[in-house]
Amino acid sequence: MSAFDSAAFLKNLTSQPGVYRMYNSQEEVIYVGKAKNLKKRVSSYFRSNLDNAKTRSLVSQIANMDVTVVNSETEAFLLENNFIKKYKPRYNVVMRDDKSYPFIFLSDHEHPRLSFHRGPQKKKGEYFGPYPSAWSVRESLRSMQRIFPVRQCEDSYYRARSRPCLQYQMQRCSAPCVEGYVSDEEYKEQVNFARLFLKGKNQQVIGGLVEKMEKASEALNFEAAARYRDQINALRKVQERQWVAGTQDEMDVFGFALKGNMACIQVMFIREGQLLGSKAYFPKVPNTADEQEVFESFFLQFYLAGNKVIPKQIVLSNTLSDEDAIAEVLASEAGHKVHFFKGAREEKRKYLQLAQSNAQTALDAQYSQQKSVFARYLDLEAALEVDTPIQRMECFDISHTSGQQTVASCVVFNREGPHKSDYRRYNIEGITPGDDYAAMAQALKRRYKSVKEVQKIPDLLLIDGGKGQLAQAEAFFEDWPHDKKPMLLGVAKGTTRKPGLETLILAGSHQVLPMDSHSPGLHLIQHVRDESHRFAITGHRNRRQKVKTTSSLESIPGIGAKRRQTLLKFMGGLQGLKKASKDEIASVPGISPELADTIYDHLHQ
Repeated sequence: MSAFDSAAFLKNLTSQPGVYRMYNSQEEVIYVGKAKNLKKRVSSYFRSNLDNAKTRSLVSQIANMDVTVVNSETEAFLLENNFIKKYKPRYNVVMRDDKSYPFIFLSDHEHPRLSFHRGPQKKKGEYFGPYPSAWSVRESLRSMQRIFPVRQCEDSYYRARSRPCLQYQMQRCSAPCVEGYVSDEEYKEQVNFARLFLKGKNQQVIGGLVEKMEKASEALNFEAAARYRDQINALRKVQERQWVAGTQDEMDVFGFALKGNMACIQVMFIREGQLLGSKAYFPKVPNTADEQEVFESFFLQFYLAGNKVIPKQIVLSNTLSDEDAIAEVLASEAGHKVHFFKGAREEKRKYLQLAQSNAQTALDAQYSQQKSVFARYLDLEAALEVDTPIQRMECFDISHTSGQQTVASCVVFNREGPHKSDYRRYNIEGITPGDDYAAMAQALKRRYKSVKEVQKIPDLLLIDGGKGQLAQAEAFFEDWPHDKKPMLLGVAKGTTRKPGLETLILAGSHQVLPMDSHSPGLHLIQHVRDESHRFAITGHRNRRQKVKTTSSLESIPGIGAKRRQTLLKFMGGLQGLKKASKDEIASVPGISPELADTIYDHLHQ
């Protein structure tokens, strides 16, 4: 047991509502909790007849505690959520994904634009959603592009057009950017149809299009009638795919499944009578948490992250400890009343059963994958003959094109698989182009120059490359100041570069570690290596593309956007500027002889 004097702490503890934090001997926050009555709640941890082994494990690590008193339970909910988000305590249920959800945005322009939106809703216009993922938004926008010829291009592109773009040729935009192709009235009509479609009023849209088709046919405008007919057919095809529909305007449905120390919460989003999609969450579940704590902690963090839309109706698979207080917290955040349902009515029951089924399916798949990863770890540990389990693996890779735009990647795996929040990329500068050894040395130095947490030091460090790259890692870790030192392993591709023929090189002796091509441990190394390769190539391609789309004038001191525009205009583009003499550059308005010298030297040296 720890040396924490619980009796002295409880003696002066208030009975008001508040939030308490527990610290271990390293002064790390290991648990955050809330209470209506602080004294009553905290004292329950220190009873002599504590029968829960998991809670005893938590209490044994307490070295210190502090509390923050608040005015109401509502404030306690909000403060607890902020502390969990800040400290990510080991014994709390922690939501791993707190990103805001994307929306479809219809702008408030003369010719409105449909676009993807994520973040604060400050622009003038209408927002439709939330959607469960960026993919679902883009898929919806692609579907709408085939039905409603409303522009989706950037405003800068729209303003610069003098003739219709390829989207017009593909009949996916009516070209409002150029006069004479579509009237303002016709464009506004299509925008209204798109608005109704996003609100789930498909039958109203079809009815309006049928009426337009009949009028065009009566006026012998068969071309227009055919366009309306095609819109109706496309809309009906989309409607067939939306197999889940109902009468609920705004509702979230939560399904829940728990297996061992893994939990899955499936959230379904229903807006305007349509199921916009669903998303499975796998929160970090500590050993001390029970089913109710897992669900309730996730539920509160989900909505109190500050970037979620809180609907008026929420269907739950699990009960909440204090529904009235939680409803009050959510209502204060949302600005409207929030009602909880248990799925007793037919329609809500249908949605809840679907969410429960999806949660169980997703959990089974995740559990199976984790077992597979765990088995691979065991096989790798046996091959390496390590005494302690490998909890964290990192792998480095270098990517470049002929030595240009060199990028180093570092990917991280734990016993659950990829740990993407700890992935890092490094733009390598100041080395001889193509020198992979120097690039590796720089990446290692930047990655490990200041390690603040011991658990962030990998147990196994994979180096994608042969003995040369491995030697750079060995040289770096020679003067390693920490007690914990990673095991180094080089991963060299075989002569034919085929999977299964890799050569594994142990640091120090540089002996080759024999592993069968079908070995689960080798498959794990291949997975980590391939992920580092993918991550490095993606970063390199992004950097290379940025160079392609960046003007060489941007790096010249004293040359801003207006001067760049003037130079290019007077010289007939960048090639004309490169061919110009210093005197010709100095003749451009706003360019002094001294600045002309700088521009000329920069372009030619």
